[in-house]
Amino acid sequence: MPDVRTHSDRVLRSLRQSGPLTRGELGELCGLSRTTLYEVVSRLVDQGLVVATVPDAGPRGRGRPAELLALNPDAGRVLGVDFGRRAVRVAAMAVLHDDVGTAVERCPADAPWPERVALARRLADTLTGGRPRLDGFDGVGVSVTDPGAGSSAPVDRRALATLVGRSFGTRVRLDAAPRLAALAETVRGAAAGQRDVLYLELSDRVGGGLVSAGALHHGAHGRSGEFGHITVEPAGPSCACGGRGCLQTVASTGAVLRAYRAAADVPDLTAALCAGEPAAHAAVRRAGTYAGRVLAGLANALGPAAVVVGGELVTAAPALMEAVRRELGASVVGCGSRPPLLVRRAELGEFAAALGAVFLLRRPTEASRSKSGRRAFNPDPEY
Repeated sequence: MPDVRTHSDRVLRSLRQSGPLTRGELGELCGLSRTTLYEVVSRLVDQGLVVATVPDAGPRGRGRPAELLALNPDAGRVLGVDFGRRAVRVAAMAVLHDDVGTAVERCPADAPWPERVALARRLADTLTGGRPRLDGFDGVGVSVTDPGAGSSAPVDRRALATLVGRSFGTRVRLDAAPRLAALAETVRGAAAGQRDVLYLELSDRVGGGLVSAGALHHGAHGRSGEFGHITVEPAGPSCACGGRGCLQTVASTGAVLRAYRAAADVPDLTAALCAGEPAAHAAVRRAGTYAGRVLAGLANALGPAAVVVGGELVTAAPALMEAVRRELGASVVGCGSRPPLLVRRAELGEFAAALGAVFLLRRPTEASRSKSGRRAFNPDPEY
């Protein structure tokens, strides 16, 4: 028999799609008995997810109007914050309504953490009409960039979680930016509808993430997704990790720019590609070939349904995907009638990690509450 969560999901979905309904209308839509519907609605009202109102009868009304049930517009609100190297991005989501708003503001690469958190708070204000309360969010998901990417503000995750939690008065979850981008592309981006997805990000830092059975894979020590440190040229250049010839050294934004022309920047590369310069195309093709080989090896080992490639380099050089697809097509082992591997360019752009931070907390029923009904602040980062 369907469990309570299934009935609750059905009721919430009906209210989201149809708006306020009487109990009779809701029972017909959900196919629930009066007794079951009463129990489910009572529980949702107690949780603060559904509100019951009685419309005014009006001057000609006879009797008491039927009670209307509706989603609580203030319930299930979660925030995602992406602390990038030179920008803070936020995404706010009213989970019950599935509405998402985003905002971004640039900041110096060496901005201290209290200043960055205060900026995130101000951006959250803009997404909530300037009326955020200390108990206004059911949770805050935080995306952090590994200091190995060159950040001048080292990340002490426990201290950052405490700082964010005290600022917003709610629970906090932290995760790595590329992993959260992988989750976002799986939930709402290029791989929406898939449950096993391999994601590669090609930016200043090369990294990625694996979504397995709909959940992020972290590994035994929370370090999964370090695809940039897979060796592709054993005799290649030294990498900051201590190895040689890592994918980071040939497929990061900096590596491609150096391979194209000394002192070139991303707009220079984009312009050269549009102009058909052979050197620019060769640099991009080389990066895409190595990235495709790494992805092919991972795909053969892990068997994802989809591969998504994103990041600054893919945005600047769409032709890179041609080389990635070619390598995957040549190297991924086929298996009888198995559906072909989906290979897609990321869709969510600069807000991917912030959205992924939101999706860490996307089920409203998971919100921590104290006996008084206020969200409980958990100062410890959750992984």
